[in-house]
Amino acid sequence: MKKIYSIILSFGITFSIQAGNEDFPIGARSAGMGNASVSQSDVWSAHHNQAGLGFVRDISAGVYYENRFLLKELSIKGGVMALPVKGGTFGLCISNFGYSLYNENKYSLSFAKAFGNKLSAGIAMDYLTTKIAEGYGSRGVLAAEFGIQAKPLKGLTIGAHVFNPTRAKIADYNDERLPTIIRFGGDYSFSDKVTVAVETEKDIAKKAIFKAGIEYKPVKEFYLRAGVGTNPTLTSFGFGINLKNLKIDVSANYHQTLGISPQIGLTYSFKKTETTSPKIEQ
Repeated sequence: MKKIYSIILSFGITFSIQAGNEDFPIGARSAGMGNASVSQSDVWSAHHNQAGLGFVRDISAGVYYENRFLLKELSIKGGVMALPVKGGTFGLCISNFGYSLYNENKYSLSFAKAFGNKLSAGIAMDYLTTKIAEGYGSRGVLAAEFGIQAKPLKGLTIGAHVFNPTRAKIADYNDERLPTIIRFGGDYSFSDKVTVAVETEKDIAKKAIFKAGIEYKPVKEFYLRAGVGTNPTLTSFGFGINLKNLKIDVSANYHQTLGISPQIGLTYSFKKTETTSPKIEQ
């Protein structure tokens, strides 16, 4: 048991150190498109780019699970919610990486406001925790993130997002800090059947990452997706099914060294019922 614990702990800590408590992506739709998500607008914007919440019109909630590299000890779980109100949209996001002996958690509360149909801005406050069992203890830190989205042309959406602009400190030792990550990208719908998304992500301490994805809707209720990413090289694919208010998304990405990571997500929208005024007989 100790040997297994040491392997998993070392593996988990290696990922965390390299990423500085990485803000792991969640959402099976975006995962199937190479995680090119900064310009997407749905309930998962509570994690990807809070500005996207400004265009959400219905109360929505979603859950997500990723079996990272087919190791349950490295699994990622998440949940999101969007609550539109008169002045904008509130968002809630909770995510977890790891297992009982080592885990990272993120708790995020966000708010977004759309300025007409062309522009939206959002901001979030996060509380991130890291826990290592067997006496190592835990630590938490506050961070912020913000983003914008614009729709300058029909079918085109551009998004930008910054995670942890203040470089929040995790520990005094070695001046350890959360990563500051800047993302910029866009998506274009060539028709109601085909959407292409591209994105660049830059951790200020690392090389830039490029992501691209495509979504194809052969019929109204079914979607096919594929994507790629760099640093490290990843390929992804997936599909989605719309069942009225319920959406089911299944995806997987492939790391050339560590293998495959399957994902699944469920999203439910409490769509508003459209009402029509009764006709007045004359």
